[in-house]
Amino acid sequence: MDTTANAPLAALTTLRIGGPAARLVEATTTEQVIAAVLEAQAADEPWLVLGGGSNVVIGDEGFDGTVVRIGTRGIERLPDAAGSRRPVRLRVQAGEPWDALVEHTVRQGWAGLEAMSGIPGSTGAAPIQNIGAYGQEMAESLIAVEVLDDETGERVRLPAPALRLGYRSSILKFERRSVVLSVDIALEQNAGGLGMPVRYGQLADALGVDAGARAPLVGVRAAVLALRAGKGMVLDPDDPCSVSAGSFFTNPIVSESFARSLPAEAPRFPVEPPAPALAVPLGAEPAPPPPPIDRHVKLSAAWLIERSGIPRGFALPGSRAMVSKKHTLALVNAGGATAEELAQLARYIQTRVMGRFGVVLQPEPVLIGVEL
Repeated sequence: MDTTANAPLAALTTLRIGGPAARLVEATTTEQVIAAVLEAQAADEPWLVLGGGSNVVIGDEGFDGTVVRIGTRGIERLPDAAGSRRPVRLRVQAGEPWDALVEHTVRQGWAGLEAMSGIPGSTGAAPIQNIGAYGQEMAESLIAVEVLDDETGERVRLPAPALRLGYRSSILKFERRSVVLSVDIALEQNAGGLGMPVRYGQLADALGVDAGARAPLVGVRAAVLALRAGKGMVLDPDDPCSVSAGSFFTNPIVSESFARSLPAEAPRFPVEPPAPALAVPLGAEPAPPPPPIDRHVKLSAAWLIERSGIPRGFALPGSRAMVSKKHTLALVNAGGATAEELAQLARYIQTRVMGRFGVVLQPEPVLIGVEL
């Protein structure tokens, strides 16, 4: 376990933004991760866990406390779950790079993660954010996570339902501060190395298949990587548009009635409401029908941004932060940008979208020492 004082954090994030940490601890084993966090807690000092640094914006003042960088590695195959639709079970250490995990599963012929190829960051961050792309999300494959509970200091295994996974959210992101130590996932194995049914229209078109059809895993992975690269969403030292935190804003979810107030051409994606409870005790009168549900739809944040007058490549005068030239959802560091410059751009975009459509865009990355 290596410790560095006043360590710069910008180099540890995909945005290349962020001031120094008072203390940086490089932990390569689970025991080191636990020891570093418990030591910071015992000293009553602020602490922060950092994985791949891909979904975080760290302020220019840095972090006045201990940053624990998780570097644990390992993919262990657990006993198969006989009779399950997804019998292949894996336990993955939190510091394992996410795309390395996806590449491994594709190579083995295991389906369930292939459409999430190319997402940067570590595996431990995946359930916190409930990452997803091209019709797949973490919630579909997750079985459980092992965490270090912040309140008790104990190692606890939480089943996936306990995390209340939603669109880019979980209780680990908003309610329960815990350090993810490992992740258990379930995958499918199909004859012929086929992936899961392709749900996303753009991916189906790229593969030349109908939506709902299956395609070879290796082909799905290659197509997803190509699509992401075309949007600057694959880390590439030769692509300045990849110096970002990925999608900076989440796609807003609004009521169907509100969505009707938007222009007819605004993209809308139905969001399934939770099924009502219909259980009735034996002998009891049937319950009255539940009240009508105000259904919700997901909007396209990229569409809202572009239609509010902000094009790709846009930057505020004199700023080194800009909207990606490839995708309006990504805000990039065009060279030497500060966290405040990035925040100013984000606030400007929020103001324009709010003024034009009445929709408040919410940031997707975790903000440390940064306010919008």
